[in-house]
Amino acid sequence: MRKIVAGMFITLDGVVEAPEKWNPPYYDDEMGQAVMPALAAAGLHLYGRLLRAVPQRVHRQGGSSARGDDDQHPEGCRVHHPGRPGWGPTTVIGSDVAAELTKLKQQPGQDISVAGSGTLVRFLLQAGLLDELRLLVHPVLAGAGKRLFEGAGDKVPLTLLDSRPHSNGVVALRYAPAA
Repeated sequence: MRKIVAGMFITLDGVVEAPEKWNPPYYDDEMGQAVMPALAAAGLHLYGRLLRAVPQRVHRQGGSSARGDDDQHPEGCRVHHPGRPGWGPTTVIGSDVAAELTKLKQQPGQDISVAGSGTLVRFLLQAGLLDELRLLVHPVLAGAGKRLFEGAGDKVPLTLLDSRPHSNGVVALRYAPAA
């Protein structure tokens, strides 16, 4: 059975929006070694309805912009199948995201990766579909921007699996839903 694993860059004040504004001074070889193997090992990549900072190879679908955050319910999520020509095929999931992702998790194969979508990560946690949350906490306060956890919601207890400080001050944290 596959796991859904989310990885997020996040500031000390919880901001995940526009990491291109605060991440570059911290993105070094050490961080690349923390991020890239997990992305490369994934069998599928799951993206929110709207995408931010994606390669130009990704085609816009359904009139949604490839710029801007996914601040809506994650209806119309995209599943990218790596290792095939270009960025295809990409499957667009309809309105029953939880049911479709449950089916994908039950299929054999490598893990499903989620990156760059705070709305989708929140949805997955609330729906009980996220198996692991990897946070790269940056030693910076963004002050403004969309936060990973905004507003009230159901409590989701997590268990710390691992923590590792990087030499640049970033701390890598891995969590799983508490049993």
